[in-house]
Amino acid sequence: MYWQGKRVLVTGGAGFIGSHLCERLLDAGADVTVFTRYTSNGIQGALLDLPAERYEALCIIAGDLRDASGVEAAVAGQDVVFHLAAHIGIPYSYVHPNDVVQVNVNGTVNLLEACRRAGTGRIVLFSTSETYGTAQYTPIDEDHPMHPQSPYAASKVSADQIGLSYARSFDMPITICRPFNTYGPRQPARAVLPTIIVQALASEEIRLGSLTPRRDLLYVRDTAAGAMRMAEEESTIGTTLNLATGSDISIGELVDIVQAELGTDKPIVTDEARIRPEKSEVMQLLGDAGRAREMLGWAPETGLKEGIRETIAWVERNMHLFHDRGYRI
Repeated sequence: MYWQGKRVLVTGGAGFIGSHLCERLLDAGADVTVFTRYTSNGIQGALLDLPAERYEALCIIAGDLRDASGVEAAVAGQDVVFHLAAHIGIPYSYVHPNDVVQVNVNGTVNLLEACRRAGTGRIVLFSTSETYGTAQYTPIDEDHPMHPQSPYAASKVSADQIGLSYARSFDMPITICRPFNTYGPRQPARAVLPTIIVQALASEEIRLGSLTPRRDLLYVRDTAAGAMRMAEEESTIGTTLNLATGSDISIGELVDIVQAELGTDKPIVTDEARIRPEKSEVMQLLGDAGRAREMLGWAPETGLKEGIRETIAWVERNMHLFHDRGYRI
């Protein structure tokens, strides 16, 4: 088995997608280290949702991507590195773009330099479909032009291109994993689906921004499975691969599905604070994962309604995590 005994570093491993990736790697027999940003509230994050025996098998290191020496210490001795750590909030990037660039761009350079010096065997950098901006054609394949419409998206385009430049300049074994909108259990309140679910369960109304943008929603365990396959296949080195379902849904339609599952009929209210600047809103993201299908034999296994049901069940069990139902950037 490929992962048995492999030493794997997951930056951002205490986050939503990272926690699922860590769990899947542990199940496959890997020796997993998590590099996560220190906060006074603790460093475990979404990893606290793992079964106790899985959590205890992890090595967790607190640090900051902007601290090159700390990153280098975490990378040392690792066979595979998955780089997920980033500022991911688009609204936050409007408020603090410099912070986003320092973490997402400079932090990625620190990671790549550490991997270059350590001779890391495989590196998978996580990107985002936001790098494409509003679709110029659909479905969006990897040749679609980059058109970042927020400081966050621009920082991820930069990080991706730096990663590919290291692959070309230094012959480093780098793959860019570009998932479309990942959702599922452990997703924080800032994301649209848990926001809808929590309000449908506990509020008199559902406050949202625009209902018309369309998104290709990918279940989190399918995202993790695709990323692992990218690390396993050497043919992906130096390439970018989309992970997507090939179907999209509007935010308004997503509300309808959630309310139908919960048996609620709450009114939807427009919250101006949640609306992106007009030229920054990405109206449609619909992905083409043909390259991942051909190179990896990967395809999503979880349908949208099944994934939404699992997400609803998780939110219902963890409402204490959503005690503040106000808007979070």
